Amino acid sequence: MGIARYPSRVSLPCIEKPYPPILDFLVQRFPSVSREAWEERIMEGKVLEEAGVPINRETLYVPQKRLFYYREVVEEPLIPLQEKILFQNDEILVACKPPFLPVIPSGPYINECLLNRLRRKTGNNNLVPLHRIDRETSGLVLFSMNKETRGLYGGLFLTGTIEKTYEALSEITRCPDRDSWNVENRLVDADIWFRSKVVPGVVNSRSRIKLVSFRNNRAHFLLYPLTGKKHQLRVHMSGLGFRIMNDRYYPELLPKQEDDLDNPLQLIARRVRFKDPVSGKEREFVSERKLRPS
Repeated sequence: MGIARYPSRVSLPCIEKPYPPILDFLVQRFPSVSREAWEERIMEGKVLEEAGVPINRETLYVPQKRLFYYREVVEEPLIPLQEKILFQNDEILVACKPPFLPVIPSGPYINECLLNRLRRKTGNNNLVPLHRIDRETSGLVLFSMNKETRGLYGGLFLTGTIEKTYEALSEITRCPDRDSWNVENRLVDADIWFRSKVVPGVVNSRSRIKLVSFRNNRAHFLLYPLTGKKHQLRVHMSGLGFRIMNDRYYPELLPKQEDDLDNPLQLIARRVRFKDPVSGKEREFVSERKLRPS
Protein backbone atom coordinates (compact mmCIF):
# COMPACT_ATOMS: atom_id res chain seq x y z
CA MET A 1 0.00 0.00 0.00
CA GLY A 2 1.35 3.41 -1.00
CA ILE A 3 0.28 6.25 1.33
CA ALA A 4 1.09 9.90 0.75
CA ARG A 5 3.42 11.57 3.22
CA TYR A 6 1.72 14.91 2.64
CA PRO A 7 -2.01 15.66 2.57
CA SER A 8 -4.01 16.50 -0.53
CA ARG A 9 -6.91 18.91 -0.28
CA VAL A 10 -10.23 19.49 -1.95
CA SER A 11 -12.66 22.39 -1.59
CA LEU A 12 -16.41 21.83 -1.40
CA PRO A 13 -17.83 23.80 -4.34
CA CYS A 14 -20.63 26.34 -4.12
CA ILE A 15 -23.76 24.54 -5.31
CA GLU A 16 -27.49 24.94 -4.86
CA LYS A 17 -29.27 23.41 -1.90
CA PRO A 18 -30.03 20.78 -0.80
CA TYR A 19 -26.38 19.99 -0.13
CA PRO A 20 -25.29 16.38 -0.51
CA PRO A 21 -23.64 14.33 2.24
CA ILE A 22 -19.87 14.85 2.12
CA LEU A 23 -19.44 11.14 1.42
CA ASP A 24 -21.57 11.45 -1.74
CA PHE A 25 -19.51 14.44 -2.87
CA LEU A 26 -16.21 12.57 -2.40
CA VAL A 27 -17.48 9.55 -4.34
CA GLN A 28 -18.65 11.77 -7.21
CA ARG A 29 -15.50 13.91 -7.19
CA PHE A 30 -13.10 10.95 -7.13
CA PRO A 31 -14.76 8.17 -9.17
CA SER A 32 -11.63 6.01 -9.12
CA VAL A 33 -11.99 5.59 -5.33
CA SER A 34 -14.87 3.37 -4.20
CA ARG A 35 -17.59 4.43 -1.77
CA GLU A 36 -16.40 1.69 0.58
CA ALA A 37 -12.86 3.11 0.54
CA TRP A 38 -14.11 6.62 1.40
CA GLU A 39 -16.34 5.23 4.16
CA GLU A 40 -13.34 3.41 5.64
CA ARG A 41 -11.14 6.52 5.45
CA ILE A 42 -13.79 8.63 7.21
CA MET A 43 -14.33 5.99 9.92
CA GLU A 44 -10.55 5.82 10.51
CA GLY A 45 -10.28 9.62 10.83
CA LYS A 46 -8.27 10.04 7.62
CA VAL A 47 -10.38 12.89 6.18
CA LEU A 48 -9.83 16.14 8.07
CA GLU A 49 -11.20 19.65 8.26
CA GLU A 50 -8.79 22.57 7.97
CA ALA A 51 -8.30 22.70 11.74
CA GLY A 52 -7.12 19.10 11.67
CA VAL A 53 -10.37 17.69 13.11
CA PRO A 54 -11.52 14.43 11.45
CA ILE A 55 -14.93 14.56 9.79
CA ASN A 56 -17.61 11.91 10.33
CA ARG A 57 -20.69 10.73 8.45
CA GLU A 58 -22.76 13.51 10.06
CA THR A 59 -20.40 16.38 9.19
CA LEU A 60 -22.38 18.95 7.20
CA TYR A 61 -21.51 20.09 3.69
CA VAL A 62 -20.37 23.73 3.86
CA PRO A 63 -19.55 25.41 0.52
CA GLN A 64 -15.86 26.42 0.18
CA LYS A 65 -14.87 24.31 3.19
CA ARG A 66 -11.54 22.61 2.56
CA LEU A 67 -10.98 18.96 3.37
CA PHE A 68 -7.61 17.24 3.71
CA TYR A 69 -6.89 13.59 3.08
CA TYR A 70 -3.94 11.28 2.41
CA ARG A 71 -4.02 9.58 -0.95
CA GLU A 72 -3.61 5.81 -0.99
CA VAL A 73 -2.85 3.34 -3.78
CA VAL A 74 -2.42 -0.41 -3.60
CA GLU A 75 0.85 -0.42 -5.55
CA GLU A 76 2.70 2.69 -6.70
CA PRO A 77 4.83 2.44 -9.86
CA LEU A 78 8.43 3.59 -9.53
CA ILE A 79 9.79 6.01 -12.12
CA PRO A 80 13.55 5.46 -12.65
CA LEU A 81 14.12 8.91 -14.19
CA GLN A 82 15.50 11.79 -12.14
CA GLU A 83 14.70 15.47 -11.84
CA LYS A 84 17.32 18.19 -11.45
CA ILE A 85 17.19 21.37 -9.36
CA LEU A 86 18.47 24.25 -11.48
CA PHE A 87 17.95 27.11 -9.02
CA GLN A 88 16.87 27.56 -5.44
CA ASN A 89 16.67 30.51 -3.06
CA ASP A 90 14.38 31.53 -0.20
CA GLU A 91 11.52 32.36 -2.58
CA ILE A 92 11.50 29.95 -5.54
CA LEU A 93 12.88 26.67 -6.79
CA VAL A 94 13.29 25.83 -10.48
CA ALA A 95 13.41 22.14 -11.39
CA CYS A 96 13.81 20.25 -14.65
CA LYS A 97 11.38 17.34 -14.75
CA PRO A 98 11.91 14.07 -16.62
CA PRO A 99 9.11 12.64 -18.76
CA PHE A 100 6.52 10.36 -17.14
CA LEU A 101 6.89 11.96 -13.69
CA PRO A 102 3.72 13.87 -12.64
CA VAL A 103 4.15 17.29 -11.05
CA ILE A 104 1.67 16.55 -8.24
CA PRO A 105 0.06 13.35 -6.93
CA SER A 106 -2.32 11.88 -9.50
CA GLY A 107 -3.69 8.49 -10.44
CA PRO A 108 -1.42 5.73 -9.09
CA TYR A 109 1.37 8.22 -8.30
CA ILE A 110 1.65 9.58 -4.76
CA ASN A 111 5.25 9.84 -3.59
CA GLU A 112 6.54 9.36 -7.14
CA CYS A 113 5.79 12.91 -8.22
CA LEU A 114 7.99 15.96 -8.65
CA LEU A 115 6.43 17.86 -5.75
CA ASN A 116 6.96 15.14 -3.15
CA ARG A 117 10.42 14.27 -4.42
CA LEU A 118 11.45 17.91 -4.03
CA ARG A 119 9.83 18.18 -0.60
CA ARG A 120 11.98 15.27 0.52
CA LYS A 121 15.11 16.77 -1.02
CA THR A 122 14.63 20.27 0.39
CA GLY A 123 12.83 19.48 3.65
CA ASN A 124 10.40 22.29 2.77
CA ASN A 125 6.82 21.10 3.25
CA ASN A 126 5.54 24.54 2.11
CA LEU A 127 6.83 23.89 -1.42
CA VAL A 128 4.02 24.45 -3.95
CA PRO A 129 4.14 24.35 -7.79
CA LEU A 130 3.37 27.69 -9.42
CA HIS A 131 2.22 25.95 -12.60
CA ARG A 132 2.12 22.44 -14.04
CA ILE A 133 3.19 20.56 -17.13
CA ASP A 134 1.85 17.22 -18.33
CA ARG A 135 3.19 13.98 -16.87
CA GLU A 136 4.54 13.00 -20.30
CA THR A 137 6.13 16.42 -20.94
CA SER A 138 9.64 17.11 -19.68
CA GLY A 139 11.32 20.37 -18.74
CA LEU A 140 11.03 23.33 -16.41
CA VAL A 141 8.63 23.70 -13.48
CA LEU A 142 8.70 26.61 -11.00
CA PHE A 143 7.88 26.18 -7.32
CA SER A 144 7.18 28.64 -4.52
CA MET A 145 9.37 28.11 -1.45
CA ASN A 146 7.76 30.82 0.68
CA LYS A 147 4.02 31.14 1.21
CA GLU A 148 4.45 34.83 2.12
CA THR A 149 5.60 35.72 -1.41
CA ARG A 150 3.73 32.97 -3.28
CA GLY A 151 1.07 35.32 -4.62
CA LEU A 152 3.67 37.57 -6.23
CA TYR A 153 5.13 34.72 -8.27
CA GLY A 154 1.74 33.21 -8.98
CA GLY A 155 0.75 36.58 -10.43
CA LEU A 156 3.36 36.13 -13.17
CA PHE A 157 1.30 33.28 -14.58
CA LEU A 158 -2.09 34.86 -13.96
CA THR A 159 -1.12 38.05 -15.80
CA GLY A 160 0.92 36.36 -18.53
CA THR A 161 4.05 38.33 -17.66
CA ILE A 162 6.25 35.23 -17.68
CA GLU A 163 7.63 34.15 -21.05
CA LYS A 164 7.55 30.38 -21.65
CA THR A 165 9.15 28.59 -24.58
CA TYR A 166 8.66 24.93 -25.48
CA GLU A 167 10.27 22.76 -28.15
CA ALA A 168 8.62 19.91 -30.02
CA LEU A 169 9.22 17.45 -32.82
CA SER A 170 6.56 16.32 -35.27
CA GLU A 171 6.71 13.66 -37.97
CA ILE A 172 5.15 15.01 -41.18
CA THR A 173 5.38 13.99 -44.83
CA ARG A 174 6.21 17.36 -46.36
CA CYS A 175 7.52 20.75 -45.33
CA PRO A 176 4.74 23.22 -44.43
CA ASP A 177 4.21 26.14 -46.79
CA ARG A 178 4.58 28.63 -43.93
CA ASP A 179 6.75 28.87 -40.82
CA SER A 180 4.56 30.50 -38.16
CA TRP A 181 1.04 30.23 -36.78
CA ASN A 182 -1.08 32.02 -34.20
CA VAL A 183 -3.66 29.65 -32.73
CA GLU A 184 -6.64 30.99 -30.75
CA ASN A 185 -9.63 28.89 -29.72
CA ARG A 186 -11.69 27.65 -26.81
CA LEU A 187 -10.53 24.55 -24.93
CA VAL A 188 -12.69 22.58 -22.51
CA ASP A 189 -12.52 19.13 -20.95
CA ALA A 190 -13.41 16.37 -23.39
CA ASP A 191 -15.85 13.56 -22.64
CA ILE A 192 -12.85 11.59 -21.37
CA TRP A 193 -11.80 13.76 -18.42
CA PHE A 194 -8.04 13.63 -19.04
CA ARG A 195 -8.31 15.04 -22.58
CA SER A 196 -9.21 18.50 -23.89
CA LYS A 197 -11.17 19.50 -26.99
CA VAL A 198 -11.86 22.61 -29.06
CA VAL A 199 -15.42 23.97 -28.95
CA PRO A 200 -17.12 27.13 -30.28
CA GLY A 201 -17.20 30.08 -27.91
CA VAL A 202 -15.10 32.73 -26.26
CA VAL A 203 -11.38 32.22 -26.85
CA ASN A 204 -9.53 31.00 -23.73
CA SER A 205 -6.33 29.53 -25.21
CA ARG A 206 -3.65 31.19 -27.32
CA SER A 207 -0.35 29.90 -28.69
CA ARG A 208 2.32 31.09 -31.11
CA ILE A 209 4.04 28.32 -33.06
CA LYS A 210 7.18 28.67 -35.18
CA LEU A 211 8.78 26.13 -37.51
CA VAL A 212 12.55 26.03 -36.94
CA SER A 213 13.64 23.30 -39.35
CA PHE A 214 12.43 20.38 -41.48
CA ARG A 215 14.56 17.40 -42.43
CA ASN A 216 13.93 13.70 -43.07
CA ASN A 217 10.21 14.15 -42.38
CA ARG A 218 10.96 15.59 -38.94
CA ALA A 219 9.79 19.12 -38.16
CA HIS A 220 11.29 21.03 -35.24
CA PHE A 221 9.07 23.69 -33.65
CA LEU A 222 9.31 26.40 -31.02
CA LEU A 223 6.06 26.86 -29.12
CA TYR A 224 5.02 29.91 -27.10
CA PRO A 225 1.92 29.36 -24.95
CA LEU A 226 0.28 32.70 -24.12
CA THR A 227 -2.27 30.98 -21.87
CA GLY A 228 -2.09 27.83 -19.79
CA LYS A 229 -4.99 25.50 -20.54
CA LYS A 230 -4.70 21.73 -20.06
CA HIS A 231 -2.86 20.06 -22.98
CA GLN A 232 -2.99 23.35 -24.85
CA LEU A 233 0.13 22.89 -26.95
CA ARG A 234 -0.65 19.27 -27.77
CA VAL A 235 -4.15 20.19 -28.96
CA HIS A 236 -2.98 23.24 -30.92
CA MET A 237 -0.20 21.31 -32.66
CA SER A 238 -2.56 18.44 -33.47
CA GLY A 239 -5.14 20.88 -34.83
CA LEU A 240 -2.57 22.22 -37.30
CA GLY A 241 -1.84 18.68 -38.46
CA PHE A 242 1.45 18.47 -36.54
CA ARG A 243 1.02 15.59 -34.10
CA ILE A 244 3.82 15.76 -31.55
CA MET A 245 5.91 12.61 -31.79
CA ASN A 246 4.92 9.87 -29.33
CA ASP A 247 1.73 11.69 -28.29
CA ARG A 248 -0.67 9.01 -27.02
CA TYR A 249 -3.64 11.40 -26.56
CA TYR A 250 -3.87 13.56 -29.70
CA PRO A 251 -5.21 13.65 -32.33
CA GLU A 252 -6.69 10.28 -31.32
CA LEU A 253 -6.50 8.43 -28.02
CA LEU A 254 -4.26 5.40 -28.41
CA PRO A 255 -4.85 2.16 -26.48
CA LYS A 256 -3.47 2.19 -22.95
CA GLN A 257 0.09 0.91 -22.77
CA GLU A 258 3.09 0.87 -20.49
CA ASP A 259 5.32 3.96 -20.50
CA ASP A 260 8.11 3.63 -23.06
CA LEU A 261 11.00 5.31 -21.28
CA ASP A 262 13.10 5.27 -24.45
CA ASN A 263 10.46 7.06 -26.54
CA PRO A 264 8.91 9.86 -24.50
CA LEU A 265 6.66 12.59 -25.80
CA GLN A 266 8.82 14.94 -27.86
CA LEU A 267 7.76 18.07 -26.02
CA ILE A 268 10.07 19.98 -23.68
CA ALA A 269 9.37 23.04 -21.53
CA ARG A 270 12.65 24.60 -22.63
CA ARG A 271 12.88 28.15 -21.26
CA VAL A 272 11.23 30.56 -18.83
CA ARG A 273 12.03 34.26 -18.56
CA PHE A 274 10.58 36.81 -16.13
CA LYS A 275 11.30 39.76 -13.89
CA ASP A 276 11.58 38.55 -10.31
CA PRO A 277 8.82 40.34 -8.35
CA VAL A 278 10.85 40.20 -5.12
CA SER A 279 14.43 40.96 -6.18
CA GLY A 280 13.62 42.91 -9.34
CA LYS A 281 16.20 40.86 -11.26
CA GLU A 282 15.63 39.59 -14.79
CA ARG A 283 15.71 35.80 -14.57
CA GLU A 284 16.02 33.18 -17.28
CA PHE A 285 16.23 29.41 -16.89
CA VAL A 286 16.86 26.85 -19.63
CA SER A 287 16.40 23.08 -19.64
CA GLU A 288 19.30 21.02 -20.96
CA ARG A 289 17.08 18.09 -21.94
CA LYS A 290 17.33 16.90 -25.54
CA LEU A 291 14.68 16.07 -28.09
CA ARG A 292 15.21 12.50 -29.27
CA PRO A 293 13.62 11.59 -32.61
CA SER A 294 12.95 7.85 -32.76
